[in-house]
Amino acid sequence: MASSSKLVLVMCFMVSAFGIAIGNTLDQEFEITWGDGRAKILNNGDLLTLSLDKISGSGFQSKNEYLFGKIDMQLKLVSGNSAGTVTAYYLSSQGPTHDEIDFEFLGNLSGDPYTLHTNVFSQGKGNREQQFHLWFDPTADFHTYSITWNPQRIIFYVDGTPIREYKNSESMGVSYPKNQAMRIYSSLWNADDWATRGGLVKTDWSQAPFSASYRNFNANACISNSSSSCNSNTTTSTSNSWLNEELDNTSQERLKWVQKNYMVYNYCTDSKRFPQGFPEDCLQNS
Repeated sequence: MASSSKLVLVMCFMVSAFGIAIGNTLDQEFEITWGDGRAKILNNGDLLTLSLDKISGSGFQSKNEYLFGKIDMQLKLVSGNSAGTVTAYYLSSQGPTHDEIDFEFLGNLSGDPYTLHTNVFSQGKGNREQQFHLWFDPTADFHTYSITWNPQRIIFYVDGTPIREYKNSESMGVSYPKNQAMRIYSSLWNADDWATRGGLVKTDWSQAPFSASYRNFNANACISNSSSSCNSNTTTSTSNSWLNEELDNTSQERLKWVQKNYMVYNYCTDSKRFPQGFPEDCLQNS
């Protein structure tokens, strides 16, 4: 086993146990945390919906915390005029020095594309935004949004296509999320002060309630506070492939295709924002 795999397994053993959530229903994996009835788990736990009206949005969180892994969820986003709304789906720890890995879907006027906003926080510092439009209508059907998180890199996927790779730049003095276990959170909320065209387009409450749907959650990850050991005896070549996952040549070409054709913002090319020079992690993550 590669040394990086051994390192992950040791770290998992220290805080957690290796676990697989494949096949579990959403009510087994998540709990609704706010929304006063606007979030619902339906179809015997196979479907979760969030809704937003003028009074409140709604949200849920995972029952487990994870330290490294491969996380998949299928989402169907708010349809029609979704301007002003944000559907957030992310991993996060807690506190002022928290770590976080973000998918945020910024709504727009009917017929205009969603903006998929991604970010990575480590030790409370973010400002690593990349944004994309999608090559399909994310409101017409369910699509799979995935995060692979290991000690070397974080990879964001849409339907199995990589859209972003964030590499560990600790050798350059840049912190990397590796020590804090994170829960999965998701929420649907009103952010019309900034979400759509910088806040110029407001939420049309005549279209409410707005709704987003979730299904087919899979987590192949180290789970905090589990009862079994996270070591080489509890993993298989299939289940622990994320430990050393990296992009092969085909995946690298797909990533370049997405970033050439669908990236609409990259912090590593925003010279107005960073007139004194780009952040050091841009050397590996431009």
